[in-house]
Amino acid sequence: MIPLYSTEQIRKVDEKAINRLGIPGIVLMENASKEIFQSITNNFEFRSIGFVCGKGNNGGDGFAAARHFANAGYDVKVLSLGNPDEMSADCKTNFSILKKIATSQKNVSISRLKSPGEVAQLKKCDIICDGLLGSGAKGNLRGPYLSIVKKLNGIKSFKVAIDIPTGLDADKGFSKEAFYADLTITLGGYKKGLFFGDGYAYSGEIEKGSIGIPDDLHESLSTKEYLIEPEDALIGLPEKKRNINKYSAGKVLNIAGSESYPGASVLTSKSVFKIGAGASVLAFPKSARTLIQKKLGEVVVTAYDDENSGCLTEESIDELSERIKWADVVTIGPGLGRDIKTQKAVIKFLKERKFKKVVIDADAIFALNKKYQKFNLKNVVFTPHHGEFANLLGIGVNELKKDILKHGYSFVKRTGAYLILKGAPTIIFTPSGEALINSSGNPAMAKFGTGDVLTGTIAGLLAQQKNIEKSVVSAVYLHSFAADLLLSEKTEYSLIASEIMNYLPSTIKFLRKSIV
Repeated sequence: MIPLYSTEQIRKVDEKAINRLGIPGIVLMENASKEIFQSITNNFEFRSIGFVCGKGNNGGDGFAAARHFANAGYDVKVLSLGNPDEMSADCKTNFSILKKIATSQKNVSISRLKSPGEVAQLKKCDIICDGLLGSGAKGNLRGPYLSIVKKLNGIKSFKVAIDIPTGLDADKGFSKEAFYADLTITLGGYKKGLFFGDGYAYSGEIEKGSIGIPDDLHESLSTKEYLIEPEDALIGLPEKKRNINKYSAGKVLNIAGSESYPGASVLTSKSVFKIGAGASVLAFPKSARTLIQKKLGEVVVTAYDDENSGCLTEESIDELSERIKWADVVTIGPGLGRDIKTQKAVIKFLKERKFKKVVIDADAIFALNKKYQKFNLKNVVFTPHHGEFANLLGIGVNELKKDILKHGYSFVKRTGAYLILKGAPTIIFTPSGEALINSSGNPAMAKFGTGDVLTGTIAGLLAQQKNIEKSVVSAVYLHSFAADLLLSEKTEYSLIASEIMNYLPSTIKFLRKSIV
């Protein structure tokens, strides 16, 4: 896994490099500017590039990078925000150098940005680089910065953010308005807020640029946030022993589906098989059994008496008691519906706790809104999307988004459960206090049914091994990576959940061949 850092940690590493190793700040800035130049020239063909630079070291990186592009013969246009007397020392040095170059080289110009409307001067640039504010800036954009960023976002040029997009909180991954980058060249180390929440939307592709600091200074840092890599997904796959049978390969009971929502139960229970478990049983209302019977293939149905209600009841939990004990893992929630009888049944299920491990999703999460702290949730995996998680906590979605990590950490600390917070991207919060951020997935997954497939995939892996963390990491990554691979055949418009489910075996094969 790739460690992610806070802005304070990166700042301390920079200070160590300057104070302990004696690397001047101006040298670090020069190294950063070279990385920016190399990253852009290695990846793109263009003739003109524009920079918008602020008064701090982020602006200094921009001024220094502009010099490299000018010396390489590109057409360079630089807009500077603020008085040179207000600039940081290193920023002012690079500003002064660039200004002198501009007096003798016709391919570079530098001018003061006096009003937001003047960013229109950059419209003809192939690429625009944002060097307004660095990772130390906090809070919502105000005044000229907000207006400038809005104007820049309206220009169609390819956009590059230096270190972070201006306006983004690089720790919380939150912003009301930020620079929309197609590429972010983050300097020194990966800032965690680039990879989730609004950071995921605003940062575009992310590349790390070295500024000449030895790796051991970063390795000495303690971090709780990590980015999941393909290797992590393979490590989490259980070993298939030669003498296993259909029951020792993992038994899953799916308490899912209702007369109103039968399809979710099919996707969940079939996904259990697609990821390698040996037995998948679907508990479904007897009165509505004919809705799903022909769609299940190898999945066994145990139909419980629902008194023609078409949904799960408290009496159903009693009827399913032996099946619950039999299962290695129980899934509960997909397509259950929100009938008050069903909500009471979910609460009864958790109170009696006859299960070994359970995956709680969808309508079962709704049944626990503001009540989750009453139960023993060890060996429980929750899989809410943002709206479901906010409801569970009793807060608004906007409040959740302001500090996703804080709310996720608080939940797993209070409950001891695993939290799979589904979104773009999905974040796994572990009871040990880590956040593991998924690095695969695409917008095509924003469809009904994809969460049901994930629930079955998690349960299928959990049934095959004891390690919950390895199982959820593999399930989350493989589920999203299957959607990524399918885009070579499909489009983000046409991809549906059942196709992701059916492509799980090919995804595992692809990873095994790719990683040696």
